[in-house]
Amino acid sequence: MSLVKKFMTVGGATLGSRVFGFARETLMAAALGTGPVADVFYAAFRFPNLFRRLFAEGAFNAAFVPLFAKEIEANGIDGAKRFSEEVFGVLFSVLMILTIGMQLAMPLLVEWIIAPGFADDPEKFGLTVRLAIVMFPYLMCMSLTAMLSGMLNSLHHFFAAAIAPVFLNVLMISALGWALWTGADPAATAWALSWSVLGAGLLQMAVVYLGVRHAGIHLSFKRPRFTPNVKRLLVLAIPAAVTGGITQINQLIGQAIASGKEGAIAALQYADRIYQLPLGVVGVAVAVVLLPELARALKSGHMKEAGNLQNRAIEFVLFLTLPAAAGIWVLSDEIIRVLYERGAFSEQNTAVVASILAIYGLGLPGFVLIKALQPAYYAREDTKTPMRFTMVSVAINTGLAVTLFPIFAESGIAIAEAAAGWTNTILLLSVLLWRGHLVIERSLITRTLRLLVAAAVMAAMLVYLSGRWSAWLTPQSPLFDQLLALGGLVALAMPVYFGVAFAIGGADLGMIRRNLKRKPKSAGPTDAGTGAPDQQ
Repeated sequence: MSLVKKFMTVGGATLGSRVFGFARETLMAAALGTGPVADVFYAAFRFPNLFRRLFAEGAFNAAFVPLFAKEIEANGIDGAKRFSEEVFGVLFSVLMILTIGMQLAMPLLVEWIIAPGFADDPEKFGLTVRLAIVMFPYLMCMSLTAMLSGMLNSLHHFFAAAIAPVFLNVLMISALGWALWTGADPAATAWALSWSVLGAGLLQMAVVYLGVRHAGIHLSFKRPRFTPNVKRLLVLAIPAAVTGGITQINQLIGQAIASGKEGAIAALQYADRIYQLPLGVVGVAVAVVLLPELARALKSGHMKEAGNLQNRAIEFVLFLTLPAAAGIWVLSDEIIRVLYERGAFSEQNTAVVASILAIYGLGLPGFVLIKALQPAYYAREDTKTPMRFTMVSVAINTGLAVTLFPIFAESGIAIAEAAAGWTNTILLLSVLLWRGHLVIERSLITRTLRLLVAAAVMAAMLVYLSGRWSAWLTPQSPLFDQLLALGGLVALAMPVYFGVAFAIGGADLGMIRRNLKRKPKSAGPTDAGTGAPDQQ
């Protein structure tokens, strides 16, 4: 299967999850708005989500996958199975201890880390503690799920791991539907949501476990032992965990600062959900597919193939995120108004969330490029360099958030996150170029410039049409008319962007056809002569 087809497989499944996520957030806005209980739920949910990124997506997509791929190459499926069982035993034991310890310490964690601004409100503080205790085991489920997903991705079985997140949204939508149907109060709604999160974690783990069994690996639980393979994994995973959780770390910092203003946490979350659609569909697809592909190419000494993979991934990211960023920037007000402005979500809420979303739109290409650049380090078993860049990014985010929040409120936190994301991207790209691990093709540069022109033309068209269609995009219009107008803008924007991009050479059918049909190259004399990849 070609690189683009793999991107499409993972991206398509992720798209399904994000669509359900939109439905979930729309119901959430109608049920809770940006009120105090919405702040409480999102604050409580952010903490296990942070650790999910630290222990799951960061650590195992970055560290586990290259080692698992190496075991397959060296010792076949049996060797990979033994390695997986060693890791599973240690991971399960560590997560169990961590989960119990965090639950016992939750009051202190809420007071000092999760939401310091809630400390003066006993009701909000107490509810946040209780909800976080219920949801924290979600971390354990999702960390084990991530390990199983890494195995599936390395075995080229992408769909089960990509579709599993849908179940979180399905269960949360069910909880919100029950709450709206029965007229449950906000606190009862938050409780139902919390238990749905825990149930979803168990269900997702079951889905990917069945996927691993279907792929031919039957795992059994082994007594935890720190074997050389496990020790190597930990050496790689600790810095990768910090790096992989950069977005959540920055958002947790923003949340802690925003907890001093009622409604700020929920406003950031609603905007976050919108830009997570392109970030998830493109970024997750690229990161999930590119890492095992790069790892295999480098382990086999196919340096030209690795360089081609990297350039195609960057090209794919820019081709899809530049129009998404332009569209989000121009239509932020219309998107938030149509999707959220009803029930407890007011016109004032729309203005606040839309301003945040517009800023996130500017940061979108940077956020997604991080997903395309980090695998070049991880595939070479270098997890320390991205971690250092992550710490620089966190420092910038923290300094800007503290400085800008008193001036711009929630928008100041969004500015800080976008600036931190672009800083991380520039550092990752610069060092890859400096080390010679990435050679930017001339065609990539010229296509990028032309794609920027195409995105600008599309944005100008959206500005004109959104003004002409403003009567159908007001809250006073029927919801069907609003959805039809917004859908019409999106439907017209796509052919304009793609038409201009193809017309001026930003993309061409030959490039797409080559990527769809591309197969891995055999190592030639040039590849062999470049030597083994650097390991750090």
